Amino acid sequence: MAISPGSDAAFSSQKSTLSESPRTKKFTLTEEEVFYRNCRAAYLTVFKSSLENIGSKDQLYLALQHAGRNPSQKTVNKYWTPQTAKLNFDDFCVILRKEKPTSKAELLKSFKQLDINDDGYILHTDLYKLLTKRGEKMTREEVNAIVNLADVNADGKFDYIKFCKLYMTTNEECLKTTLEKLEVDSKLKRQQFGSHIEGSPERDPSAAPKPSPRIMRKTDQEAFSNKGDTRSSLLATTRKFKTSVSVTVTMGVNSNRNSKLTEPNSIKEWQCVQSKGCFFLEEDGEIISHQYRMQIAQRSMVYLTIKPLNLSQVEGKPSPWLSVDTALYILKENESQTNLQLLCFTELRNREVSGWTGELGPGIYWLIPSTTGCRLRKEIKPITEEAQLVYRDEAGELFLTKEFRSTLSDIFDVIDLDGNGLLSLEEYNYFELRTSGEKCDEGAWAVCRENFDTKKNELTRQGFMDLNLMEANDREGDPRDLWVTLHSMGYNKALELTEACPFVIDIYADKCKPRLKAVQMEACSGQLEKAICTSVLHKGDAKVMDGYDNIIVHTYKYDTWITSVIENKTDNKVIIHINNELSRNCINNRGLNIFAVEVAPKSTMVCQHVMPLNERQEWIYYCVYSLMS
Repeated sequence: MAISPGSDAAFSSQKSTLSESPRTKKFTLTEEEVFYRNCRAAYLTVFKSSLENIGSKDQLYLALQHAGRNPSQKTVNKYWTPQTAKLNFDDFCVILRKEKPTSKAELLKSFKQLDINDDGYILHTDLYKLLTKRGEKMTREEVNAIVNLADVNADGKFDYIKFCKLYMTTNEECLKTTLEKLEVDSKLKRQQFGSHIEGSPERDPSAAPKPSPRIMRKTDQEAFSNKGDTRSSLLATTRKFKTSVSVTVTMGVNSNRNSKLTEPNSIKEWQCVQSKGCFFLEEDGEIISHQYRMQIAQRSMVYLTIKPLNLSQVEGKPSPWLSVDTALYILKENESQTNLQLLCFTELRNREVSGWTGELGPGIYWLIPSTTGCRLRKEIKPITEEAQLVYRDEAGELFLTKEFRSTLSDIFDVIDLDGNGLLSLEEYNYFELRTSGEKCDEGAWAVCRENFDTKKNELTRQGFMDLNLMEANDREGDPRDLWVTLHSMGYNKALELTEACPFVIDIYADKCKPRLKAVQMEACSGQLEKAICTSVLHKGDAKVMDGYDNIIVHTYKYDTWITSVIENKTDNKVIIHINNELSRNCINNRGLNIFAVEVAPKSTMVCQHVMPLNERQEWIYYCVYSLMS
């Protein structure tokens, strides 16, 4: 609802309609378009342009892998003969039409032929015999790579059901990565193509009766040896996973009775400043929030806290934001705001409050709010009934409904950052940027003050209500623009705050009054990601990848969550496959039990945050990190 001076139309909203909003726009692709997009994504992972030709057998194999195929050498030889000099993109598409991806059912059926006891396992000794002596032979090193995969082997046995699931998910993640790269490079709208978490594979009800334990029959061996898809799947997986490392952390029931966060005894005599803010969940799952600069005039003992903001809670309506974890990272500004040094973060907790106490010298500090994202996630449950926002009386005059007015009042409390009960132009512009992407200039704000209730040149709560009513009148009661505002602020169709978490920051100092100002609303990445990595590397436990000392998994256990960071000291990018399937009572910020991350050369990145699904129960974090080729 950006305001511009002029006639009555000066107050017209500048927002797009709901159907045109970039937050809600959807794209539907035909089956043919999906196929072509996947072909192009895989091709451009290997080559810079779709005009570039495949120039070798290895390039063909790699491109087919990125397309979710794992061809045998025999299959590759079929398309790359001694007479082949090159293949183009059209040839590649033809090959993909002919070579369908191996299904999980096909893999399971092949492995069942070797499952002597019909218990889902194959002895390592049998694997070695079959894979190194028959058919498309594998080297002993390649078979070693299979039996060393931590999440599919135990007690000298190969868990082929887990392997099939791992194989299928890895293919899906490979495709997902290529699609995301394609869309980023093309500057298209980001979309979610993540793999879905599947249940454990069920046994084939038509399987033959379980034979008695015996030596594997030659016919079974030949059937397995001739099954190129199965063997090539094993080959492809060994080439994808070079080594693995696992991390296990057992956490007891969360309790605040032993919390270390306590207020200083003389805090009532300290000077205090407060500011509010909000985490907002974007369509692509990214989280943005207000960020702050704090000035300390003289060396002081400082007590900082952050917690979810209490809003007027309607009886019977859920308040999911109150369970969202919040933290605050404190960075010292040295010479410029691009040169920030991590000092500390609010690690101590007491119920929903996280805090820090310590001494700070005079200077400028940046306060960057953080949430793991484990409990601030896209809403899944469908909303069956849309709340009514406006209505007309018998005379035809338009009014806001009581429920909508209550929601607007809560929004007012969230955007009133200094809590003085009024909206300054600066506070209002954070709201405008969030909901319309525009700012209200001084001239438009002057027009606003002339037409709506203000006090001390700031907009009152009633003025804010009237501004929204005017927007509804401008659209003759059509609520679509109002819904754009509500969705942008994190509300669903039932007027429940599900995709945002408002918070409040309190800062106390014993020698001077701190000055605190919101300076931007940015993604919770960049400086925050760097700060989290620095903290975890300094305090966490480190495990190196076996045989790869320059790739390290760092894990830090907080009171209420666990964070893992991957450090890549090599000169090349690496792809790490993450498997959380054996964790218990856990939820992570990515929403997937199995996924893959790409770590740039000479860099660190936050891999995942993990929290308990039920805080009243013990939770076990068990994660396997595998280095992919």
